[in-house]
Order: sequence, then C-alpha cells, then structure tokens
Amino acid sequence: MRHLRTVLFLAIAMGAASPAFAEHGFHVDTDNCSNNYGTAFDVDVRSSGLAFSRDDGTPGKVFMHDGALRVDGKDVSVSAADADSLRRYESDVRALVPEVAAIAREGVDIGFAAMTSVTAAFAEDGDSRARMVDKLKRKRIESLKQIDDTLGAGHWHREDTDRIVEEAVSDSVGDLVGTVTAGAVSAALSGDQAKVAALEARANSLDAAIKREVDTRADALEKRAHALCPKLAELDGLQKQWQFRLADGSRLRLMTVEPHREHKDSKKDDDDDKDMSTD
Repeated sequence: MRHLRTVLFLAIAMGAASPAFAEHGFHVDTDNCSNNYGTAFDVDVRSSGLAFSRDDGTPGKVFMHDGALRVDGKDVSVSAADADSLRRYESDVRALVPEVAAIAREGVDIGFAAMTSVTAAFAEDGDSRARMVDKLKRKRIESLKQIDDTLGAGHWHREDTDRIVEEAVSDSVGDLVGTVTAGAVSAALSGDQAKVAALEARANSLDAAIKREVDTRADALEKRAHALCPKLAELDGLQKQWQFRLADGSRLRLMTVEPHREHKDSKKDDDDDKDMSTD
C-alpha cells in the first residue's frame, strides 16, 4: 500500500502546494520559495479600496485606495512616489487574491478527488461506499462554495479560511481512516490469504487512479503556487520603498517575510564552511 500514505496526506492537506494558514495569520510557504510570506491582517478587497484589519497590534486598521492612505481612521500624508507605490500595491493585491482563491479551490478539489479514489478502492460494502462517496461530493460542493464566498469574493480572513479547511477534512478523513484501517486490520487478523491478496490488489489499483485524479493536477498546482512567490516578493519590495512613517515613527508593514527554513539552514551551512576554511 505504498501510495496510501501519500493519498491520505493529500486529503488531509487539501492541496499541499496551496497556501497554508498559520496560527498567527495567513502564511504562504512553498518548498521552492526562498521566503515565507505572511500577514497578521485580514484583508477585504473592495471597489472603494483595500481594507486591512486586525484585533491585536498597532495599527489596527489600514485603508488604501488610488494612492491615498488612512491608518486607524487618520489620513497619512504621502509623497508622489509613495502614492504611486501604494497604487501598485493595491493593484497587485487585487490581482493576487483571486489567484490565491483559485489555488485554494483546486487544492480542495484535489483533496476530495484523492479521498474519493481511496473510498472507491477500500470501502468493502457497496452501500457504505455509496454513502461515503455521496458525503464526499456534498462536502466538496460545500467547501468550494465557502471558498467562493470568502477568498473568491475578496475577503481574505484567516479564521474563515482555517475553518473551511478544518471542517472540510475532519469528518471525511475520519471516515476514510476508519474504513481503510478496518479493512486492513480485518484482513491481517483473518489469516485469509485471499482477503489479504484482494486488499493488496485494491491498493495497487490506486496507482492508475492517483495518476489520473491526483498526480498531474498536483504537479500543475505546485507550479501555480510557486508562481505566487515573485508576486509576493514584489509586494514586499513595494512596502520597503515606502518613505512615509506612522504616528510613532515606525514603518507600515502589512506583510511579514522570513527566510525559508531550508534556505536559512543552507546559509548557515555555508557560513560554517567558511568559518572552518579559515581555521
């Protein structure tokens, strides 16, 4: 059953290459990005501008539109260069949010395709299989609609997205693990070699299903998610250019950026090598 772990991981992750949602805010982490990008703000993309808000931290509310900026209800004076940078930032976010929504949507869809494949392969009873597949279909439709109503509508609220992903997988994965585990344990304890062979045959049959339903789409989704990296880096570059200051003299930081762990470790190894070479 060499593919079963991969399929279940895909189902649980609901699209491993899509954006992940960390404890303290929206967080994008892909293996190929040199940095992890996050934000502590919820974001609403409106026709009247971009609204950033959070319950903890200062500033609590930021609003920008067409080069104008308002922080915690007060207008901020900006230069012509900053106004132009703010316009570009707004434009880039408007383009980014729908793409993130599409990636999240595809990730969820891939996850449900994986779970459906496992259900079809391992559910012993026909009626039970039909009920599980029907439940997966309903959960898929519900989850996709929730994405459309939040991210798809320009509402980038991390708690909502966390809830969507969590609710989408909790019941489905529980049913799935129970079905697969029950079948495997039953076959192992029965001593019936024919039953064991049948279980192995079903596991092997997942090869074609995974390639058809999951692998190709997951590879394409990974590339699509990776394409977000330079767009996020551009947003970070724009916020670094801003010359205006907040009331306390600090810079406005709507995004947080941290080196990817692999890149951080690689840099440390390089530094260690340099230190050793000087001994």
